[in-house]
Amino acid sequence: MPDPRWESLADILINHSTRLSKGELLLIECFDLDESTLPRLLIQKAARKGAGAIVELRDTRVQRELIRNATESQMKAIGAFELQRMTLVQAYIALRGARNISEMTDVPADRMNLYNTHVMKPVHFDCRIKSTKWCVLRLPNSSMAQQAGMSTEAFENFYFDACNLDYPRLFKALQPLVSMMERAKEVHITGPETDLKFSIEGIPVVPCAGEMNIPDGEVFTSPVRDSVNGTVRFNTPTIYQGSSFDGIKLTFRDGKVVESSCANGDGDKLRRILETDDGASYIGEWSIGCNPRVLHPMRDILFDEKIAGSFHLTPGNAYDEADNGNRSKIHWDMVQIQRSDYGGGTICFDGVPVRVDGKFVDPALSALDPE
Repeated sequence: MPDPRWESLADILINHSTRLSKGELLLIECFDLDESTLPRLLIQKAARKGAGAIVELRDTRVQRELIRNATESQMKAIGAFELQRMTLVQAYIALRGARNISEMTDVPADRMNLYNTHVMKPVHFDCRIKSTKWCVLRLPNSSMAQQAGMSTEAFENFYFDACNLDYPRLFKALQPLVSMMERAKEVHITGPETDLKFSIEGIPVVPCAGEMNIPDGEVFTSPVRDSVNGTVRFNTPTIYQGSSFDGIKLTFRDGKVVESSCANGDGDKLRRILETDDGASYIGEWSIGCNPRVLHPMRDILFDEKIAGSFHLTPGNAYDEADNGNRSKIHWDMVQIQRSDYGGGTICFDGVPVRVDGKFVDPALSALDPE
């Protein structure tokens, strides 16, 4: 008998996240999985729904060699193949084991740009995100436990506590925050080395409760593209394109990053990523994280962006659901935790404090505060 927590997670993915129906086709993409319990359960549960599954098993080390050595024509062919497959399915689930989160760190920038241009953008940004019911999640392993500074057993318990939430209940709890953000015009964020203003007027607001990410718990929108002004320092370590960056600090003028630095990491690579294309130095998403069971960073964005008492800003591509018109081959969520144990900070809407030191002012939002 598999651990019943895997059964619960599989039920969430099939019945809530992708809402799989009879006759639909589900693509399950598996990266570096140590064992096959969850994909097997997903295949079984899809079949019981009268749906079909396609399974792709991937190895990130092999993927690294492909990206490092592929010619442009080869990368175009890979993109065309994967795009054709994506157009045939109605749902997509990515199960990511991530044995080594730094596997891509030595891939040259020009190679990564070829991959982003001919595979990531057409297959995922332009097709999968827009046209399928999709969900992305990591699966627990010893590498993730080590990233989190926890024993393997303790991390597994944390993992299922954070992932197997009552997502319909969470969706209801997010609604007062959605309404507050829909009414807001100007956002003002202050904190250590942070004083940032931007408008969210007229941009849709989207609650996230297990439909596209597991774990979940955030509400996102996007700044009016040219309205971002000021400075922000992110206190959550991040990994992007295989490289680690700590203490990223960005300064904006009329929406564009005009200065960038990091306390630890390759500052030149940071700058190059933010110059990937015209949209890479503008913000495509702003989100408030509020999963009450995720409290500390572990260099895994699917968890870190949901941290209770945090927000994240995203240089790069905007989502269609909250579109400010920014287009890019990158989408890099950068997180600042504003709880007092991380230095504090305040979010104001139209001059009125909404969250102070990671806790919401309005009692109607207390269910979203750290447990």
